[in-house]
Amino acid sequence: MFAPRVFASMIGALAAFAVATYFLTGSLASTAYQTLICAVLMQVGYFVAILFLVWKESRERRKLSPSKVPVASEQANDEKKPGKVSLRPLDRPHLNP
Repeated sequence: MFAPRVFASMIGALAAFAVATYFLTGSLASTAYQTLICAVLMQVGYFVAILFLVWKESRERRKLSPSKVPVASEQANDEKKPGKVSLRPLDRPHLNP
């Protein structure tokens, strides 16, 4: 879902919707109101579609990644190796609420 293409398509769909609505109702105010509602609904749909794609991708990545969490002794051994960076949180009680 390439955003510029989606927005251009949305503008085209809204223009077609506005023209059709104007021919059906004959009212500019009603056409503007209904087109605005249509635009909001399309944006909500786009947002939900993006959320779905992100959720789907994260679910697939979790399936592919190893779920093994290192044991504390393995973590300590990894920290002693040169070139390894500790991923443990810092022990700073004044920063913890």
